[in-house]
Amino acid sequence: MAYELELEWWRPQEAETETLRAMEAADAGEARLPFWSLMAFTGVLLFSPQNYFPVLQPLRPALLIIAIGLFAYVGERWARGLPVIRWTREIGLIVGLAGLAAMTVPFAIWPGGSLGALSEYVKTAAVFLLLSHVITTQNRLRRAAWLLTFMAMGLGLFALYNFATGAFIDKGVNQDRLIGNEAALTKNPNDLALMVNLLLPLTVGLFLSSTWSWQRGFLFFAICMEAGTVILTYSRGGALTLAVIVLVYLWKLRRRAERSLLYVVLFAGLLAVPLLPSSYFERMSTITSMSSDKTGSSQERFSDFLIAAKTILADPVVGAGMGMNILAMREARGEWRQVHNVYLEHAIDLGLPGLAIFLALLMCSIQSVARIQRLGVSPELSSLAEGIQIGLIAYAVAAMFHPVSYHYYFYYIAGLALAAKAIADTQIGLRSEATT
Repeated sequence: MAYELELEWWRPQEAETETLRAMEAADAGEARLPFWSLMAFTGVLLFSPQNYFPVLQPLRPALLIIAIGLFAYVGERWARGLPVIRWTREIGLIVGLAGLAAMTVPFAIWPGGSLGALSEYVKTAAVFLLLSHVITTQNRLRRAAWLLTFMAMGLGLFALYNFATGAFIDKGVNQDRLIGNEAALTKNPNDLALMVNLLLPLTVGLFLSSTWSWQRGFLFFAICMEAGTVILTYSRGGALTLAVIVLVYLWKLRRRAERSLLYVVLFAGLLAVPLLPSSYFERMSTITSMSSDKTGSSQERFSDFLIAAKTILADPVVGAGMGMNILAMREARGEWRQVHNVYLEHAIDLGLPGLAIFLALLMCSIQSVARIQRLGVSPELSSLAEGIQIGLIAYAVAAMFHPVSYHYYFYYIAGLALAAKAIADTQIGLRSEATT
């Protein structure tokens, strides 16, 4: 009897080992070109090397690299007799959003412009599909998280250099704010803060799952660097999103031993507060006191919110057409200006049905990674899923301050969420096989 109990005691560990071996074997058997093409494409998106080396511009590196990845992925799936797309609720919702946008093109303020916005959205959806289908193992998810951490640190180095050398936008007009780099997704300081905030929880996930002390030391430095980058941008939305990330982790870690490490980070942050310039606190104070904003940005955005609400109520079903919110806002207020709110953008462009589809997609993505943490998967996968979940929550907050409805920011993290969900299902299936 004692011998049988001993076998039962060790069986979960044996099952865990067999599961990890099976997943490592699967990783070795998967085509690697689509994965590395996707990572290279991400690097081009975040750093735009063609803007620093004009000789690369005729090659259109982003389009070239992602085309290689897509063709390699489709070819590999066909060669193995596997379906190209794994149908899920999230993919169904994206197809539904694109279908709704296509149906509203004839009714758009500018049909041609709406069709162009739809074609750009299809590109974003293609990257989402590739992300969710080529990151198929825990090893690849971890590798992707490491690469994204390095990229976030690279963005931080650009920001620090530009801050030190005085590379600012609107220099001397109202308030100096640094330029990120020459990439469209990270040049504006608000966009840079958004991107780094979305990547930060992945770095924390790696930190919490790492067992090597040197890795933890490096990742701790990376976390501090990424948080510092958000602060350097002077982004109010970025600061609020960063605060939400910290608060969610405080809640998540409240009963875990790692909470002491978070307390160390918070204590270090409090010690660094006196080192921040007074201009930073002046800008942050406009969050609660719009009248004190010398740039007029807070007052304009509040006015835009009211105008956008009236525009939505005037046409709550069809909308102005995908990407046409800037034209709808111009008709309402007489100026070329986007509404800085993802939720309002969806509602203006595609009506309340479009907003409902996007909200369902956001909630499904969050629920998928929340479910992983309850399945009893490996600690590393659970930590990375937790990071992805917090990244999605961060986007849900940041979306109230950014006009980025159809850009890669959300769809990149949502793609990682869908990939993590598939990995967890595979891991649970392999574990069940190992125990039977």
